Amino acid sequence: MPSLITAIAEHDEVASFLAWPGDFELDRKDHVEDVHLASGAALEGFAGDGSGGTYFFCGDGGEERPVLYADSEGGAALVAIGLAQLLQLLLVAPWWRDCHAFTEEESRELAADYLDDIPDLAARRGRAAAALGLDLPTEAEALAALRRVATEAGKDFVLIFTPEGTPYERLIDD
Repeated sequence: MPSLITAIAEHDEVASFLAWPGDFELDRKDHVEDVHLASGAALEGFAGDGSGGTYFFCGDGGEERPVLYADSEGGAALVAIGLAQLLQLLLVAPWWRDCHAFTEEESRELAADYLDDIPDLAARRGRAAAALGLDLPTEAEALAALRRVATEAGKDFVLIFTPEGTPYERLIDD
Protein backbone atom coordinates (compact mmCIF):
# COMPACT_ATOMS: atom_id res chain seq x y z
CA MET A 1 0.00 0.00 0.00
CA PRO A 2 1.47 3.37 -0.98
CA SER A 3 2.18 5.87 1.77
CA LEU A 4 -0.55 8.45 2.29
CA ILE A 5 2.04 10.91 3.59
CA THR A 6 3.95 10.54 0.33
CA ALA A 7 0.73 10.98 -1.65
CA ILE A 8 -0.05 14.21 0.22
CA ALA A 9 3.45 15.54 -0.40
CA GLU A 10 3.25 14.66 -4.11
CA HIS A 11 -0.19 16.21 -4.78
CA ASP A 12 -0.28 19.98 -4.36
CA GLU A 13 -4.09 20.10 -4.56
CA VAL A 14 -4.40 17.49 -1.79
CA ALA A 15 -1.89 19.29 0.41
CA SER A 16 -3.69 22.57 -0.27
CA PHE A 17 -7.11 21.15 0.72
CA LEU A 18 -5.68 19.56 3.84
CA ALA A 19 -3.98 22.85 4.78
CA TRP A 20 -7.27 24.70 4.33
CA PRO A 21 -9.94 23.91 5.30
CA GLY A 22 -8.36 20.85 6.98
CA ASP A 23 -5.81 22.86 9.02
CA PHE A 24 -3.37 19.95 8.61
CA GLU A 25 0.18 20.43 7.39
CA LEU A 26 2.98 17.88 7.23
CA ASP A 27 5.67 20.50 7.90
CA ARG A 28 4.25 21.35 11.35
CA LYS A 29 5.16 18.13 13.14
CA ASP A 30 7.04 19.56 16.12
CA HIS A 31 4.87 19.99 19.20
CA VAL A 32 5.18 23.14 21.32
CA GLU A 33 5.85 21.16 24.53
CA ASP A 34 7.78 18.10 25.65
CA VAL A 35 5.20 15.30 25.93
CA HIS A 36 4.97 11.53 26.17
CA LEU A 37 2.31 8.84 26.44
CA ALA A 38 1.53 7.60 29.95
CA SER A 39 1.81 4.04 28.64
CA GLY A 40 5.39 4.63 27.54
CA ALA A 41 4.50 3.76 23.93
CA ALA A 42 6.31 5.59 21.15
CA LEU A 43 4.96 8.98 20.10
CA GLU A 44 5.85 10.44 16.69
CA GLY A 45 4.67 13.87 15.54
CA PHE A 46 3.94 13.82 11.82
CA ALA A 47 1.75 16.88 11.13
CA GLY A 48 0.25 19.90 12.81
CA ASP A 49 -2.17 22.79 12.51
CA GLY A 50 -1.84 26.54 12.37
CA SER A 51 -2.59 27.07 16.05
CA GLY A 52 0.24 24.88 17.34
CA GLY A 53 -1.63 21.59 17.57
CA THR A 54 0.15 18.37 16.61
CA TYR A 55 -0.91 15.02 15.18
CA PHE A 56 1.05 12.07 16.59
CA PHE A 57 1.32 8.44 15.60
CA CYS A 58 1.17 6.27 18.72
CA GLY A 59 3.16 3.08 19.16
CA ASP A 60 5.29 1.25 16.65
CA GLY A 61 4.45 0.64 13.01
CA GLY A 62 3.44 2.69 10.02
CA GLU A 63 0.49 4.81 8.99
CA GLU A 64 -1.97 2.30 10.46
CA ARG A 65 -1.04 3.39 14.01
CA PRO A 66 -3.52 5.23 16.24
CA VAL A 67 -3.45 9.03 15.76
CA LEU A 68 -3.53 11.37 18.75
CA TYR A 69 -4.18 15.09 18.36
CA ALA A 70 -2.83 17.52 20.95
CA ASP A 71 -3.72 21.20 20.85
CA SER A 72 -1.48 23.98 22.13
CA GLU A 73 -3.73 24.63 25.13
CA GLY A 74 -3.13 21.35 26.96
CA GLY A 75 -5.90 19.21 25.46
CA ALA A 76 -5.55 15.91 23.63
CA ALA A 77 -7.66 13.15 22.12
CA LEU A 78 -7.20 10.02 20.11
CA VAL A 79 -8.89 10.99 16.83
CA ALA A 80 -8.35 8.07 14.45
CA ILE A 81 -7.04 4.55 14.10
CA GLY A 82 -4.66 5.06 11.23
CA LEU A 83 -3.87 7.90 8.89
CA ALA A 84 -6.54 6.86 6.38
CA GLN A 85 -9.28 7.32 8.99
CA LEU A 86 -7.85 10.70 10.01
CA LEU A 87 -7.76 11.89 6.41
CA GLN A 88 -11.34 10.75 5.87
CA LEU A 89 -12.35 12.88 8.88
CA LEU A 90 -10.38 15.90 7.64
CA LEU A 91 -11.85 15.61 4.16
CA VAL A 92 -15.46 15.10 5.28
CA ALA A 93 -15.60 17.32 8.38
CA PRO A 94 -12.54 19.56 8.56
CA TRP A 95 -14.44 21.55 11.22
CA TRP A 96 -14.42 18.51 13.56
CA ARG A 97 -12.82 20.49 16.42
CA ASP A 98 -16.00 22.57 16.64
CA CYS A 99 -18.38 19.57 16.57
CA HIS A 100 -19.21 19.04 20.22
CA ALA A 101 -22.45 17.10 19.76
CA PHE A 102 -21.02 14.95 16.92
CA THR A 103 -24.23 15.20 14.91
CA GLU A 104 -24.65 15.57 11.18
CA GLU A 105 -26.91 18.59 11.80
CA GLU A 106 -24.22 20.36 13.80
CA SER A 107 -21.66 19.52 11.13
CA ARG A 108 -23.89 20.91 8.37
CA GLU A 109 -24.30 24.18 10.29
CA LEU A 110 -20.53 24.48 10.62
CA ALA A 111 -20.07 23.52 6.96
CA ALA A 112 -22.28 26.42 5.88
CA ASP A 113 -19.66 28.92 7.09
CA TYR A 114 -16.95 27.11 5.14
CA LEU A 115 -19.09 26.90 2.01
CA ASP A 116 -19.46 30.68 2.04
CA ASP A 117 -15.67 30.95 1.70
CA ILE A 118 -15.07 27.78 -0.35
CA PRO A 119 -18.06 27.24 -2.65
CA ASP A 120 -16.25 24.42 -4.51
CA LEU A 121 -15.45 22.56 -1.29
CA ALA A 122 -17.23 19.34 -2.34
CA ALA A 123 -15.41 19.21 -5.68
CA ARG A 124 -12.03 19.88 -4.07
CA ARG A 125 -12.77 17.24 -1.41
CA GLY A 126 -13.66 14.70 -4.09
CA ARG A 127 -10.48 15.32 -6.07
CA ALA A 128 -8.35 15.03 -2.91
CA ALA A 129 -10.04 11.78 -1.89
CA ALA A 130 -9.54 10.35 -5.38
CA ALA A 131 -5.86 11.32 -5.41
CA LEU A 132 -5.40 9.58 -2.04
CA GLY A 133 -7.45 6.55 -3.08
CA LEU A 134 -9.87 7.02 -0.19
CA ASP A 135 -13.57 6.29 -0.06
CA LEU A 136 -15.34 8.93 1.99
CA PRO A 137 -17.79 8.19 4.77
CA THR A 138 -20.79 10.42 5.42
CA GLU A 139 -20.36 13.25 7.92
CA ALA A 140 -22.41 11.24 10.44
CA GLU A 141 -20.18 8.18 9.98
CA ALA A 142 -16.96 10.19 10.26
CA LEU A 143 -18.11 11.99 13.42
CA ALA A 144 -19.40 8.76 14.98
CA ALA A 145 -16.02 7.14 14.32
CA LEU A 146 -14.24 10.12 15.89
CA ARG A 147 -16.40 9.98 19.00
CA ARG A 148 -16.02 6.20 19.31
CA VAL A 149 -12.23 6.31 18.91
CA ALA A 150 -11.83 9.23 21.31
CA THR A 151 -14.09 7.93 24.06
CA GLU A 152 -13.46 4.17 23.87
CA ALA A 153 -9.96 3.48 22.58
CA GLY A 154 -8.75 6.94 23.58
CA LYS A 155 -8.88 6.12 27.29
CA ASP A 156 -5.63 4.18 26.86
CA PHE A 157 -3.85 7.10 25.18
CA VAL A 158 -3.17 9.68 27.89
CA LEU A 159 -0.73 12.41 26.87
CA ILE A 160 1.58 13.69 29.61
CA PHE A 161 3.29 17.08 29.80
CA THR A 162 6.74 15.68 30.59
CA PRO A 163 8.32 18.51 32.65
CA GLU A 164 5.50 18.45 35.23
CA GLY A 165 4.24 14.89 34.81
CA THR A 166 0.68 16.15 34.37
CA PRO A 167 -1.85 14.75 31.91
CA TYR A 168 -3.39 16.79 29.13
CA GLU A 169 -7.12 17.44 29.42
CA ARG A 170 -9.39 15.22 27.35
CA LEU A 171 -10.64 17.14 24.30
CA ILE A 172 -13.53 14.74 23.77
CA ASP A 173 -15.50 13.29 26.68
CA ASP A 174 -18.19 10.63 26.82
